[in-house]
Amino acid sequence: MTDVRHVLVLPDREAAEEAAEALADRFGVDEEPQLVRDALAGEDDADDAQWLVVLRDEMERLDAAALNEFAGEWDGWREEP
Repeated sequence: MTDVRHVLVLPDREAAEEAAEALADRFGVDEEPQLVRDALAGEDDADDAQWLVVLRDEMERLDAAALNEFAGEWDGWREEP
C-alpha cells in the first residue's frame, strides 16, 4: 500500500463539508476526509480562506479526473501533487 492523498480545494467551509459528505455516496470512501482551512497568504479574514478536503487513497482506486470534476460541482478543483 502507498500513502496516496488527494486534496480538493473548495471556496468555503460549507462547500467543503457538503463535498466531504458526498464523497462516501459518490466514490464509496469509507474513511472520513480531513477538512483543513487554508488561509490565503497574508490574509487573516476567514472569508478569504479556501478549504481543503484531504482524503487518503491507499489502494489508488480513485480517479483524479473524476475527483476534479466532483470538486468542480462546488467551484473547486483537485490539487495536483
